[in-house]
Amino acid sequence: MQLAELGAGNVAPNPMVGAVLVHDGKIIGEGYHEQYGHAHAEVNCINNVPKQLQHLIKESTLYVSLEPCTHFGKTPPCTDLIIKNHIPNVVIACRDSFEKVNGSGIKKLQDAGVTVITGILEKEALALNKRFFTFHKKQRPYIILKWAQSNDLKIANADHSRVMISNDTSNSLVHKWRSEEAAIMVGTRTALNDNPSLTTRSWPGNDPVRIVIDKNLKIPENFHLLDKNAPTIIINTIKQEEVGMNNYYKVAADENILAVTLNILRQGNLISLIVEGGAFLLQSFIDAGCWDEARIVTNKDLLIEGGISAPVLKNELLLKKDQIFADEISFYQNKIEASTDH
Repeated sequence: MQLAELGAGNVAPNPMVGAVLVHDGKIIGEGYHEQYGHAHAEVNCINNVPKQLQHLIKESTLYVSLEPCTHFGKTPPCTDLIIKNHIPNVVIACRDSFEKVNGSGIKKLQDAGVTVITGILEKEALALNKRFFTFHKKQRPYIILKWAQSNDLKIANADHSRVMISNDTSNSLVHKWRSEEAAIMVGTRTALNDNPSLTTRSWPGNDPVRIVIDKNLKIPENFHLLDKNAPTIIINTIKQEEVGMNNYYKVAADENILAVTLNILRQGNLISLIVEGGAFLLQSFIDAGCWDEARIVTNKDLLIEGGISAPVLKNELLLKKDQIFADEISFYQNKIEASTDH
């Protein structure tokens, strides 16, 4: 699973997968799914075995964090490769609920005479690919809400002008979070007041697809969100058009923006979304119960008297708290959504 995590931000909409080949208690090969459309973990693991040890493959046990695939996608089925290499034992952390797999990999291996053990560290393996499983089970992306607030629970000045709340280290962490998600979203007011880039410029990694609600196309063309440096979807009521990397998506004035957004993400195979503001947009996700995780950065040394109030979570379960200088970072889970997961 540690190997699998190395693929974070690079393999979506595929799951993160790691594999280790063990002979007589010693690792002789390891690999993980490194890039979407490229070789899967099992392939990289087997290819990683040194030439002088390849004769041991047929006497080894393959440990893999997710059920091997049986279908032809971007690459051939991993079950065929396992069988071809006469690997006698396979230990699988969790079953793949994706409709094209969903137990067929386990069955195919067993039918070929492979000894298969499943359910080892299953809870941890399911958590590892929570985005993937949520997307396929609930037909929507895994949704993370994120905001920064002062110690008196304000997110901006009374006139909505921006306040630098979190420190540079926390900001770099936020950019790391962005690199791990497929899409990122803000509302009109945040776009106009903050002129955000919503990129990973402070962290090495891929930029998420930017989604902004701009019903009346008020955002000036010289703003960062329209700079065509990253794929951007502008949800509006005026035009349907693609301009470079900017995709203007026209909706009816009375359409449910949340439903429209989630449908766009589902159609685009974007399996995760981080929502970064503003307060109205964040609260609309909360009120709809449409969120999985929240990450809140609180500057314990900062007060913004009379400022804009932060969103208020509902049905939240505190998972943990971290501290970066004056910034306290709280991680929450939606108790109701979690109860319907695997």
